[in-house]
Amino acid sequence: MAQVRSLQKIMAFLSANNTAAVNNSDTRLAGCFLLGIPGLEDLHIWLSILFCTMYVAALAGNSILICVILSQPSLHEPMYIFLSMLASTDVLLSTSTMPKALANFWLSSNHISFDGCLTQMFFIHFLFVAESAVLLAMAFDRYVAICSPLRYATILTSTTIGKIVAATLARSFIIMFPSIFLLKRLHYCRVNIIAHTFCEHMGIARLSCSDISINVWYGLAAALLFTGLDIILIAVSYIDILRAVFHLSSQDAQSKALSTCGSHICVILLFYIPALFSIFAYKFWGRHIPRYVHILLANLYVVIPPMLNPIIYGVRTKQILEGAKQLFSYLIKESK
Repeated sequence: MAQVRSLQKIMAFLSANNTAAVNNSDTRLAGCFLLGIPGLEDLHIWLSILFCTMYVAALAGNSILICVILSQPSLHEPMYIFLSMLASTDVLLSTSTMPKALANFWLSSNHISFDGCLTQMFFIHFLFVAESAVLLAMAFDRYVAICSPLRYATILTSTTIGKIVAATLARSFIIMFPSIFLLKRLHYCRVNIIAHTFCEHMGIARLSCSDISINVWYGLAAALLFTGLDIILIAVSYIDILRAVFHLSSQDAQSKALSTCGSHICVILLFYIPALFSIFAYKFWGRHIPRYVHILLANLYVVIPPMLNPIIYGVRTKQILEGAKQLFSYLIKESK
């Protein structure tokens, strides 16, 4: 009933403004309407408070982390450079979705232009692929540090880090840029309502009355060939790391290394599992899983990892804590 009421509300709005999408040109001019979380309309306010709290925590934690790393010369090392990249990606990923979702929940601002929807879709997927690459780079950094500590400085030079950053951005752009043209080539003749809080590739494609099989297989190939490869390489890295840890003679060193690796693996799983579920649910299990489950998980993967990463990677790192104390001490002195 809640979903029906929401659909009736948007259809009435469309009718009142004469913007219902009936053909390709009208759809592009009318834009799209984001339905939010169909079936959970009565919980939108409570969900928005939860999402807002996590979003603010993610912004605050990652912003502090970035400032600490940039302000402390002692933290200008590969591990912390990758950590600042992860924090920056987290801020951008959550910001590409949450403000619009909260505006929808609080202000009923559910309209987004067609080009705006494509732009949001591009950045969400671009940043997801980029974050996946950053997590892989961080796993490689830990692998070299633990398995080949004597070669660490010669392998992870500033030139190598620069190449990793460039490769991360280039790969993400190359993977996701074709999706814009794959969507623009489609003929849109259905009502332009997306049952989601933000624009996804398949969510937009399903508005079309054209054959979207190319879109489906392209999205699947991108997820399996690139993100899947990242997951495999991260898993291999941590398996080798754990092998090296178990060969350490000190029990204390083993405990610390296992604690750190365990926390990192938990964050990695929290990032990948909801995201991959969101991708594959559209393609294979859409009819068997309640729509709101898919949408909730899709929203959680853009706020929970960004909220937890500063805690897992930052607060539990002694150098980060010391840097944060120095930064806040400096700010307090300057404010007096």
